[in-house]
Formats: sequence, structure tokens, C-alpha cells
Amino acid sequence: MPIIQITLIAGRSDEQKQAMYAAVTEAVHTTLGAPKEAVRIMVNEIPPQHFAVAGVAKKGPSS
Repeated sequence: MPIIQITLIAGRSDEQKQAMYAAVTEAVHTTLGAPKEAVRIMVNEIPPQHFAVAGVAKKGPSS
């Protein structure tokens, strides 16, 4: 059973995340041959102020 962990900066819509779940599930099914029903995805959402690049906190999902 493939288990995929994804970390995102918070702020994406439920519709965007659902589209991602479907695309990731399809990719794992196609490349590994795993049944779609066996694919597990866990998303960790981080507030923008808790994610920094080069010492500067991000401001949102597109930053």
C-alpha cells in the first residue's frame, strides 16, 4: 500500500486539493501498478509564517 506524504503551505481550496489527490493517485497507479484503492495520501498544511526560504517567511501558497 503506497503512502504519500505531501507538505503544503496552507491556503489552497478543497477543490485544488481534491484535484491533486486524483492526479497523485493516478500517477502512483500508472507508474507502480498499485490499485487506486490502496493509495493513501496524507497532507500536512503549514501556515505561511511557519515556512521560510533564505531567512524570509512565505506569505501564501503562491509565494
